[in-house]
Amino acid sequence: MNALWDRGFWEPFSLTLELAIITTLFLFVVGIPLAYYLAYTKNRLVSLIEAVVAMPLVLPPSVLGFYFLLAFSQEGFLGALWVKLFAHQLAFHFDGLVIGSIIFSLPFMVHPLLAGFKGVEKSQIEAAYTMGKGRLVTLFWVILPSMKPSIITGGVIAFAHTVGEFGVVLMIGGNIDGQTKVASIAIYNEVEALNYTTAHAYSLILFAFSFVVLWFVYLKIGREHRGGI
Repeated sequence: MNALWDRGFWEPFSLTLELAIITTLFLFVVGIPLAYYLAYTKNRLVSLIEAVVAMPLVLPPSVLGFYFLLAFSQEGFLGALWVKLFAHQLAFHFDGLVIGSIIFSLPFMVHPLLAGFKGVEKSQIEAAYTMGKGRLVTLFWVILPSMKPSIITGGVIAFAHTVGEFGVVLMIGGNIDGQTKVASIAIYNEVEALNYTTAHAYSLILFAFSFVVLWFVYLKIGREHRGGI
């Protein structure tokens, strides 16, 4: 297992963690207001928005990746705009991985948050309004603290899903060392080169990391449900 002592071996893990952390933070920023809107707005457009958000759950990653690639290229609207603003294209760049991951992992964040918003007692919200609290204050001081397990679940599932991405990442990022070569791509490369020992090392580390993270989260959620004991 000499590969474990090679700095290049750990680079895909570093890139994967960076991608997952950035994606999860952006998903909180996007997912909380979106889930709030879907939970409390009575509008015919809600079902349409829910369907759009859920699309990544049913579409093959290669389909999403293909259209992301078209949109992120220099000929695509978003890709051309990005080149003008930042002087580099989105396709085959880390920024493209972040945007693609945000869209691809959006339902994994929104759905737990949506369930959390719907699970908050209406009496708590009405009591806050009766006390003269505005919507924003009620959101941050009443609603969000009451749905902490859903927030944790959404964050962890979105994070874990980003760590395990392959199809979309491969389509829009390719396999560029230090830029788009995340852990799942590294495993694919090693298997393709018949380097099963290194592929095992990558896979076992990802397996152990994912298990420990999920175990910790479910322990935390269990304690929340038991009143913090």
